[in-house]
Amino acid sequence: MNLLVRVDASIKIGTGHLMRCMALAQAWQNIGGRAIFAIATQATPIEDRLVSEGMNVVHLSVEPGSAEDAIKTANLARQLGATWVVVDGYHFGAEYQRIIKNCGLRLLFIDDYGHAQLYWADLVLNQNIYAHEGLYPNRAPDTQLLLGTRYALLRGEFCQWQEWTRKILPVARKVLVTLGGSDPDNVTLKVIQGLQRVDVPDLEAVVVVGGSNPHYEKLQAAVDASPFPISLERNVTNMPELIAWADVAISAGGSTTWELAFMGLPSLVLVLADNQRAIAEKLGDMGVAVNLGWHEYVSVAEIAQAMKQLLVSSGIRAEMARHGRELIDGEGTARVLMHLQDQPLRLRPIRQEDCKLLWEWANDPEVRSASFSSDPIPWEQHLQWFANKLHDSNCYIFIVFDYEDRAIGQVRFERRNGNEAEISISLDKEKRGSGYGSRIIDIAVKELFRHTSIPSVYALIKPNNETSIKAFEKARFNKLGNKTAMGNLALYYVKFK
Repeated sequence: MNLLVRVDASIKIGTGHLMRCMALAQAWQNIGGRAIFAIATQATPIEDRLVSEGMNVVHLSVEPGSAEDAIKTANLARQLGATWVVVDGYHFGAEYQRIIKNCGLRLLFIDDYGHAQLYWADLVLNQNIYAHEGLYPNRAPDTQLLLGTRYALLRGEFCQWQEWTRKILPVARKVLVTLGGSDPDNVTLKVIQGLQRVDVPDLEAVVVVGGSNPHYEKLQAAVDASPFPISLERNVTNMPELIAWADVAISAGGSTTWELAFMGLPSLVLVLADNQRAIAEKLGDMGVAVNLGWHEYVSVAEIAQAMKQLLVSSGIRAEMARHGRELIDGEGTARVLMHLQDQPLRLRPIRQEDCKLLWEWANDPEVRSASFSSDPIPWEQHLQWFANKLHDSNCYIFIVFDYEDRAIGQVRFERRNGNEAEISISLDKEKRGSGYGSRIIDIAVKELFRHTSIPSVYALIKPNNETSIKAFEKARFNKLGNKTAMGNLALYYVKFK
């Protein structure tokens, strides 16, 4: 379960490649794996973040992207017994991929615009809004493409904000400025100067810069001279909280735009690098952000004007927030993880939006027949039950999805007596008889055991429910006798941690 990540970060390269790899590494660790980063540049502040996350860092003395780099990376992967090698960066090309693959390793190649002449990787991930198959005409026959924002990699700290709702105020006053980890052209200073021209009462701002930003002292001087409160934050680890605090943002057109969209933060976008142009243009076309264009061609006055218009336009901000949440659902990392695990199914904790679906599944005639209470469930009763379960710390309910993001069933655990959990499962009628039952049971029980201290799970099954009996036995549950459930005889199946 070792994951080797080959990525670099610097003032010239920026930090976006490494940060999105860290998001994937966090998810890998959450399933019990270990993440090791191989880096050929000096990126001390971000390396400290990786170490604080429990990840290992190995420094390579190589020319980044060279054949020697590929050979040393492959050797390191074999020494570690790495399950996958993840490579992210524009200096890694076709030959680099070929060497990795010829060493018998599985390779995930994170890409942005199809820069390699040929793709040998098992998986090519392009999370950008403009990603399409035409970018990769030359690829190995078994190379699989993961394209678009449905695969956007968000760091683990954003997970708890999935159900959070943004309030849209009549006049916005809190501004977040985030222009990447390095910003070598010091566009951040131009933005600060633009904000200082905005005529909106009680304006305040937080400016986020990376540890590799070479202009920190100049920015601090500009912040100190500001007529309104501006806080300059370096190497932040609480980005979701800052995004939640803000009413609007001004951002570069990199990976941060997915974080802003996920949390529904209306934004102005400046293009700081060529690979950001298409992102900014598409976000503007879709109404997710206002595209200000290439930073050199945008004046301080234009930044001020665009910001003021956004601050006073609540209707526009509300639409931008809605479009952003529609674009980024926060499940991208989980979708990528399915492929790394060769797992055709994934679990997601229930949300408010799942209420009606669960009710429809619960009232399916076959589901009611298998239940110990076979009466149909009234909608009002289900609403109350669902509201209670959403906030019940002793209840864990998951929706099950396949590769195509189709919801195919649900699994529920109810903690009993503090040291065991009862499991129940139901499938969409279109998916019954396909062998999904035992797979779902196995995945869900492993997830429960991994994230809780519960040592055992049991199922109560009607004696004539042969389908459920077979599914639980295939999932290695053992029959330990009979019990009574709601006055009915029930077979008692148990699985221990």
